Parts: sequence; structure tokens; C-alpha cells
Amino acid sequence: MLAYIGRRISIALLILFGSTYLTYNLAAYSGDPLAGIRESTDPKKEAIMAELSRFYQLDVPPPARYFLWIQKIFGIGTGQIDFGLTAKRLSVLDEISAAIPTTLRLVTVATFLAIILGITFGVLSAIRQYSRLDYTLTFLSFFLFSLPIFWVAVMLKEYLVIQFNTFLEDPTINIVSNLLISAVLAVVITGFVSGTRKRVLITWGATFAILMVVLQIASLISWFRQPSLGIFGVAILGISTSVGLTHVFAGLGNKKALYAGLAATGVGVAFYYPFGQIMNASGNYALFGGLALLMLSMSYFIGYFFTKIDKGPVIRSAMLSAFFVSFFVVVDKFMQAWAPYYTLTDGKPMQTDGAYNLTLETNDFWVLNLDLITHLALPTLALTLISFAGYLRYSRASLLEVLNMDYVRTARAKGMPEREVILRHAFRNSMLPLTTLVAFDIAGIVGGAIITERVFSWRGMGSLANEAIVNQDLNLLMATFAITAFLAVMATLVADLLYSVLDPRIRIRK
Repeated sequence: MLAYIGRRISIALLILFGSTYLTYNLAAYSGDPLAGIRESTDPKKEAIMAELSRFYQLDVPPPARYFLWIQKIFGIGTGQIDFGLTAKRLSVLDEISAAIPTTLRLVTVATFLAIILGITFGVLSAIRQYSRLDYTLTFLSFFLFSLPIFWVAVMLKEYLVIQFNTFLEDPTINIVSNLLISAVLAVVITGFVSGTRKRVLITWGATFAILMVVLQIASLISWFRQPSLGIFGVAILGISTSVGLTHVFAGLGNKKALYAGLAATGVGVAFYYPFGQIMNASGNYALFGGLALLMLSMSYFIGYFFTKIDKGPVIRSAMLSAFFVSFFVVVDKFMQAWAPYYTLTDGKPMQTDGAYNLTLETNDFWVLNLDLITHLALPTLALTLISFAGYLRYSRASLLEVLNMDYVRTARAKGMPEREVILRHAFRNSMLPLTTLVAFDIAGIVGGAIITERVFSWRGMGSLANEAIVNQDLNLLMATFAITAFLAVMATLVADLLYSVLDPRIRIRK
């Protein structure tokens, strides 16, 4: 294994050298940083051109200049890493250091949401092939996949920011809007229901009626201005989620898993008021992380002590239930911070530009983090919608291929429950084709999202790369390219190693 890893790292270094060498030379030969000055009538033109020639080292041919660049970034001879200066005479390393956290905050959440939701719904679509759910998800995936990201981003800014902020000035829904919204949402929800036409119509009618009532009540009590779940809302959502998760991962016939999940939910609901007292306006991330770790640890022991055999499904049910009920408690705290945040933002809580509000005057932990969320919500949603469609199609096709294999038929013939066939046998092997895609997407997180960053005015790695190309800034361009290229080749290595973990038939030759 070590020999294999060594060989792959050696190959990766050669690929990095070749790609950076070609990129540097192509970028250097493709543009002339002195082109604008040559056409100038400034009497100091020659002096300026001489200064720029020294700064860009234009007296050195690009192939040789590349090795000077390599010498600097590895600190050869100086002992200090130096990525050089940008065209604006700023440190490239400082610019990269400032952009990476912004990009991570923007792209990480969207990437992991797209992976989790895409694979989950892709598996559901494959299991219920040619059902109403499958057709609904197939239509949704093709529709989202065909949308250009810039158009999605602009539409989200228009309707989820501008129109929504206007709506909050008088947060009431008239009867016509209520009917239309409820009908559309009921159609979407009913698309996930299988069965006879009568059952589907009954489901649509019940869903439509419930949504009408809920939206009407929310409108009457101005819930959109002062939202809250309360302990009863958290309990209802937590119990419903726990039952649903148990049904998917263990089956409702597994009473131990069901009871463990409900017990973990009960513990989470019991912590509703203590959590609010501990995590008040002066809360911090360390305390928040400690409470989260405590909740997950307690849920693990709840699942562990609920049964003596086949502990995996029971522990999984308890921990997932604890995670989601804790999530609902945190969401409720953010909802309670919505009213003061609305006041601080002059009635415009949803944001369109930037990573945070520079003029927000508060030290409230929940209000400050709500500000980060409102700035993050739209770009995250835009990126998730586009990526989600691809993962859904890939995971569906991969699982369908595995379900037709002989060992799956054998497992079914032996009388193994369908849930066990899917989760323990088919799903694991269906992940093999997705491993490379997931690895590259995770590695590409640091690369940024050029279009999304520009639309929402985020200065991340994507914006830096675009700026470097437009300004013919070779140092900045090579720094962004080198980082993303390194992560890409490492992603390939990680994907190869994961193959042997997911499929025991694959062995690395020593």
C-alpha cells in the first residue's frame, strides 16, 4: 500500500509540474501586460514600461521565468515562501489567504448539501423506478440541470430577496395567493406519493387543505415577521423525523430502533429551555460545539443500551433523531433572532451582496450568525440546485445497474428484507462510480464559483481567478491554479484509495 501511494504521489507531482509549466507559458505568451502603456501618449511612457518590465521580469523568457517562479514559491535559496505580488502590488499570499475562507463558507455547504440530497433522492428514485416519484424527480433533475447558474442566481435575487423584503413590509397572504401557493406545493408533495389515483387525489386534497390553513394562520399572526417553532413545534417535527428515519433505515417493525429514536428526540426536546438559557445572546462557537457533542454522545449511549444485538440500526436511529431534533432547536433560536435582525437591517433582512453586513451594530451571537446565513442562503441555494440534479441522475443510474446484478438477486432469493438488500449490499457498491465525482467536487470547493461569486459580490477564489485572467496578472493566476490543480490530483489519489474501502474485491497491488 505504501509503495502504491508513493508511486501515485510521484505521478501526481509530475502532473502538477507539467500542468503548471504549460499554464504559465500559455498565459505568459497569450498577453502583453505593456500593451496599454505602448499606446499611451504619456511623456513618462518609457520609464513606466521599464519599471513594469522589471516588475514582470519580461527580459526573461517565459520558460525560464517559470523556474524563477517555482524557486520563489518553494523558498529555494531564501527559506521563505513567496508567491509574489499582484498587478496592484498586493501580496498574492495575503489575497489568497483572505479569499479561501470566503470560498469555503460559500461553496462547502452547497457542495455537501448537493451530495447528500442528490444521492438520497437518487436512491429513492431508483428504488421506485417508473413510479410517480421517479417521474417527478427525473423531471426535476433535468429541469434544474438545464438552467444556467447566472439565470438562477438572478431569479433568486429578484424573488427571494427583493420581492420577499417587500412582502415583509405587510406580511399577509390574500386568498388568491394562498390558493395558488397551496395548490402548487400540494402538487409537488403529491409527486412523492405512490399508489392508486384515488390515493393520490386524497393526498393532494389533504395536503392542499393543510397548507391553506397553515398559511392563513401564519398570515393572520404575522408569523413571517416574528417566526418561531416553540417547544411543541420542535417536538412535532422531531418525532415525525424520528419515525421517518427509523422507517427508512431500520423499519418500523424494529421496535428497539423506533424507541431509541423517540427517546433521543425526547432528550433533545427536554434540552429546549436549558439550551436557550445557556446559548443566549453572549453564546460562542466553543460552547455550541460542546453542547452538540454532548447531545450526540448521549444519543449514542441511548441507542447502545436499547438493545444487545444488531446495535448498528438502533444507534443510527438514535443519533440521526438527536441530530435533527437539535437542528430544529437551533432553527428555532435563529427564528427568535429574526425580529431584532429585521429591525437592525431597516426592514431588509434578506441580502443580495457580500458575505456579511458591515454596518450591523450588535454583539448578539444569534443575530450576527443570522446575518451570515442570510448572506449565504441565496448563493448556496443556487449552487445546490444546479449540482443536486447531476448527483441525482448519477446515483439513480448507478444503483439501478447494481440492482440488476446476480448477487443482489441471490440476496433477495435467500429471503433477505429489501431494506437490507439496498442498504447493506447494493448501495455500497453503487457508490463506486460516484466516488471520483464526489472527490473532485470536494477538491473543487477551494476553486470557487466564478459566476456565483460575481452575481452575489463575494470575493473568493473564483473572483480572484477571474480578476487574474482579465488583468493578465500572472502571479495571481498561477497561485489560484496551483492550489486547485494540487487539490484535483490529490482527489484522484483519495478516490482510488476509497475504491478499495467500498469494494473489498479491489486490492491494491503491493
